Order: sequence, then structure tokens, then C-alpha cells
Amino acid sequence: MLRIGVLTGGGDVPGLNPCIKQIVYRAQDAGHEIFGLRRGWASVLDFDLDAPEADREKWVIPLDKHRVRTVDRTGGTFLHTSRTNPSNVQPSNVPEHLKDMEVPQHQDKRGRDVGDYTEHVLRVLEHLGIDVLIPIGGDDTLSYGERMHREGVKVVAIPKTMDNDVYGTDYCIGFSTAVTRSVDFIHNLRTSAGSHERIAVVELFGRNSGETSLIAAYLAGVDRALISEVPFNMHQLAELIMHDKAFNPSNYAMLTVSEGARLEEGEIIESGEADAYGHKKLGGIGAVVGEQLKKLTDENIIYQQVAYLMRSGAPDSLDLMVAANYAQMAMSLVEQGRFGRMVALQRGLYTDINVSTIMQSIKRVNVAELYDVSQYRPKVRHVFGMPMFLM
Repeated sequence: MLRIGVLTGGGDVPGLNPCIKQIVYRAQDAGHEIFGLRRGWASVLDFDLDAPEADREKWVIPLDKHRVRTVDRTGGTFLHTSRTNPSNVQPSNVPEHLKDMEVPQHQDKRGRDVGDYTEHVLRVLEHLGIDVLIPIGGDDTLSYGERMHREGVKVVAIPKTMDNDVYGTDYCIGFSTAVTRSVDFIHNLRTSAGSHERIAVVELFGRNSGETSLIAAYLAGVDRALISEVPFNMHQLAELIMHDKAFNPSNYAMLTVSEGARLEEGEIIESGEADAYGHKKLGGIGAVVGEQLKKLTDENIIYQQVAYLMRSGAPDSLDLMVAANYAQMAMSLVEQGRFGRMVALQRGLYTDINVSTIMQSIKRVNVAELYDVSQYRPKVRHVFGMPMFLM
């Protein structure tokens, strides 16, 4: 019998709860114990080894079929989530019970002084008797899972992110639903854009990869799509979008914008304090594009930031299927004793890869194959031999 811990970190996406449910059902049928580590990596950083047993359910809860029976019917993660990175903890974020602990100090990618509390995390996992850890997350969350693997913890990772940008897999849980939501919102917005004869600017999530913007634009048939990988010229965009508007019998035009897109010679628009992985909150580039288009064209603009609505609500059927299958694969790896692995989809086939693969690069849109850099729009022509999601 194994004692398995499962956690979810980073942004929530549809499909997390179904994935957790399948893990629990498979584990219980095999006679294993399974625990939910609540709020991502905060569960093992904030866990106080000297706290009363009753206080510990804030961070760790036993899971069984009864507890997860209906969770797959909703989106999000019932285990909650955080962007905690125990290897990069700022002094102001150190839990009270760890204030006096001496830990290695270093500077993070933003030049901030941070402490590495991995030693405490390992003590907590040992105290809980966790034999196997299954982190479900994006490249940030899984990067610390890779660290756990290097520290000797038995890890099997599951990729999730609506940006679909975990390196080494063609698909991450949450992507299909995010694109489906985006396409629906874009089509719904056409009624207002057309009624008022305006230019509609739709801002979508996408930090390093513009895949969500590109695929949503491709499927929804929008006029232009700005992606994270290709800086754009405002005057050129204005000229193109005015041509689109004039060409449309209903006298409107639409474009999508990745939140990580930027103007030529410009910077990515960020705000707020950087999180434990060095990321500030993105958003607002769509508003900038809208304001500039209004100045350059004297046209009225509709600006819509879809944001969290992309990842709210229940998963679509594809995310249900992939989430369930990733869970089965993860448990198969556990039962085979194959650790330090991440489940993945590559060219339409389910497989697994070394978890360290995610650290080797950043997944980006294949601009040469899928995007027209002079026209700022998807250009999908050669599909034979490509993965189902083109990436």
C-alpha cells in the first residue's frame, strides 16, 4: 500500500476536479491511501509540524470516493490552489512557524532576496508519510515538482494550463475549454460589434505563448490576431483593421490579443507584485490597442477582456477525457514504479516523458508554420502530419 499525495498549483482550469477524482478512484481500488494537499505548494510550506492534528486539515485532507464523487461536475479545483514556490520565499511571506529557521538565501529572477525552504518541505512529506507525489500544474508548479524529484521524492507530474505552454507535451488540461469559451465569446460579441459598426478588441490570456489567441482567432474567423511571439506595429495594424471593417458588409472588424503581446519597441504590460515564480500580473494590452486604434482611425472601439471567464465553469468533453486519461496514466506510472515522469500527449498519442523536459525550453507558437507576421493573422495551410492542436 502506498500513501499518495495530490496537489494543484497555479491558475485553476476546467478539468482539475475530474482528474483528481479519477486518481482517487484508481488509488482506492488498488488499496492505496490518498491525500489532497490543499492550496498547491503552500500546503507543504505552511504546514506546521508542531500544530495540533485538528489544525492540519487546513493543508492536508484524506480523500476517498465519497469525498470526490461529484467534484467532476464542476470546474476549478476543490483542493484550491496558490502560486507558492517553497524555493523562492520572500521574507514577508515566510510562515510564522518558520521565521527562525535558517535556510539558504539567494536572489530570484527579479533580483529579490528569497529563501529556499525545501528542507522544511521534505520534512513535512516525510512526516506525512507521503510515498508518491502527484502535482498537477503548469510549468511553474511542475518546475518545483522537478525539484522534488531531484531531492529524492517520487514524483509523477500532470500538465495543466489553458495557455497550453508546458514544454514537452502537445496538450495541457484546460486548453480546449479555454479555446471553446473564447470562440463562443467572440461570436457573441459580433452582435454588438456589428450593431454599432465598431472595431472589437478581445484580450485573451497567454503569457509566453500566443496559442490561445491564435487558435481562437483561427476557429472563430476573426480578422486579426496579435500573439505573444510577434511584436506588432500599431500603424500597420490600424491600416489592416480598417480594410477589414470596410470589407465587411456589416461594417465591423474584430481582433484578438494575447495578454503577453507587445508593441514594436514596447514592453509587455505588467502590474502588481511579482509572484514566487517572478511573474507579474499581465493584462491591459488590449485596452492600449483599443485606445491607439481609436486615435489612429477615429473609430469607436469595443474592448473586452475575457480573462478569467476563459477558465471558469465546467470542462468541455475533450478536457474531461484528457483529464481522466492523464489520471489513469499517472496511476499506471505509480503502479509500475516509474517516477520522475510527466504524462503527455505527443502527436496525438498518449505517452510519458522525463519531468526534467519541462525545464529545457519554453513552448511557443510555430510562427513560420502557423502565423502571417506581416498580416497579423493565423495562416494555417499545411496540416498533414501536424498534431491535432497544430502545436
